[in-house]
Amino acid sequence: MILLAAPFLGSSVLFWTMGFSAIASVAAAAAVPSAAIDHDVARGLLPGDAAQGARPSAWSLLLSSRPLMVFATCGSLFHLANASMLGLVSQKLALQNVGQGIALTAASAIAAQSVMVPVAALAGARADAWGRKPLLLAAFVALALRGALYTFSDNTAWLITVQLLDGVGAGLIGALFPVVVADLTRGSGHFAAAQGVVGTVHGIGGVMSMALAGVLVVWAGYNAAFFTLTAVAVLGAVLFWLFMPETQASNEGATGGRVTGRPAT
Repeated sequence: MILLAAPFLGSSVLFWTMGFSAIASVAAAAAVPSAAIDHDVARGLLPGDAAQGARPSAWSLLLSSRPLMVFATCGSLFHLANASMLGLVSQKLALQNVGQGIALTAASAIAAQSVMVPVAALAGARADAWGRKPLLLAAFVALALRGALYTFSDNTAWLITVQLLDGVGAGLIGALFPVVVADLTRGSGHFAAAQGVVGTVHGIGGVMSMALAGVLVVWAGYNAAFFTLTAVAVLGAVLFWLFMPETQASNEGATGGRVTGRPAT
């Protein structure tokens, strides 16, 4: 919608579209019957279990689980490298195509989303067969490759084509984030808290990405910014490979590293 309307209606269409999407999201959430939600199961308790005893704070939950700590840290590095890339590409496209910045930014987002949806579906379908770790490593590889490829050319078609890799990374991370957290908290009743605290750490990485990219562009230019973000993505991939366990084992009954919410015996 933005891609088609922006050239004719101007930048205001962006804000109207965002407002409409927000209202539609609220309406969709409000339409879910409250009776259809099993809050115990939604929190990660196994069917038939009941929440018992004092609950730890969300942050103590994170700090008590090494796999969650690793996942939060590596995810923060992913978002530190990823969050500002689309903004940087949009700036380059706007500078090179005066008056078409919003439309080309929308085209970049559409390119990523055209890949993100099938990749997310593939991740959901094959996560059990292939494992979570290889798929998440693929997300880091796609991100690092994307950052490096942006430096090869300033051609508009090239920049938008490279943006397809954003869909690979976003699709894999988006689909597997709740799966990994569920693996590590299943049976504990801490699923929602773990999602919130790990998501907060990831979000901090995303916020820092904007500041880092802005400083780098001003001091050293776009290519230096992209190379630095690529290095961050590579660092995240290495740490993930070395320290993050395959969480599918937790889902199948292993208890090592999980947050159980029960006293050790």
